[in-house]
Amino acid sequence: MRKRTVLLLAIPAAVMVWWVLPGPAQDRHGSPEASAAIGKNAEAFIEAFHKGDAKALAAFWTPDGEYTDQTGKLLKGREAIEEAFKGLFADNKDLKLRIDSDSLHFVTADVAFEKGTTSVLPPGGSPPSRAHFTIVHVKKEGQWYLDSVRDTPFVPPANYEHLRGLEWTIGEWVGNTDTGEVERLSFDWTENQNFIVSSFTTTAKNVSVGDATVWIGWDPTAKNIRAWLFDSTGGFGDGAWTQNGKSWSLKMSIILQDGKKATATYVLTRVDEENLTLQAKDRSLDGKEVPDGKEVKMKRAS
Repeated sequence: MRKRTVLLLAIPAAVMVWWVLPGPAQDRHGSPEASAAIGKNAEAFIEAFHKGDAKALAAFWTPDGEYTDQTGKLLKGREAIEEAFKGLFADNKDLKLRIDSDSLHFVTADVAFEKGTTSVLPPGGSPPSRAHFTIVHVKKEGQWYLDSVRDTPFVPPANYEHLRGLEWTIGEWVGNTDTGEVERLSFDWTENQNFIVSSFTTTAKNVSVGDATVWIGWDPTAKNIRAWLFDSTGGFGDGAWTQNGKSWSLKMSIILQDGKKATATYVLTRVDEENLTLQAKDRSLDGKEVPDGKEVKMKRAS
């Protein structure tokens, strides 16, 4: 198996460049030469696409090759595929193509199976149109061709599986301190569930006395859940989450607006579906210990 990525970047907007990243060793049926030949085909395909050459694009398929689009429509044979590309280029000018190949597996020395993602970029900086693809490559008379290409709707990768342990927090929570302040805490998924965004506000007599926003996400290098804090005064910080039974602890290092350094561990404990507790512990300010905050009981807001 070999991972190959062809990326196209604007330098400037009208000029596109590509490069091929090396990947893992070939499987038992493949060879570096075969993989390189398929890679060269991808480069030539992109070049023909940028020229709007429908005939040259169709020639990458076998004479009776197939293409299935995201809607399930099947095109069979070079003529039908060429006509489809002609229609695309007639309605859309100056399109650019990007191909991200995730895997290339050789079934035999003359048949390879590939998976990846394509992005078609319209001019003017509009959002690209993406699709997942699967390709069956076949080698005939020394040349590699596309025998079958199938596009399916693009689903962006998500970190939900890594963050699902905090899903119970999603919603709004309200609690009262012993001194009369009202504390509000909310958690919301971002689009595609790659992050959770949390907002924390403390009010006294309906006047805000402090608020902060925390972005929660998965760190693939450290293999843990991280958090990035930004408060309304201009302070910022980061930290990592750890779980201990029903409790989640967020150990933060914070730079305050005046340059002072603060640390704290925020402990979030799930009592049941409708109740949680929040406490700030192990606090310090410029290296000096600060007493732990009192535990605040919070209820899910209706």
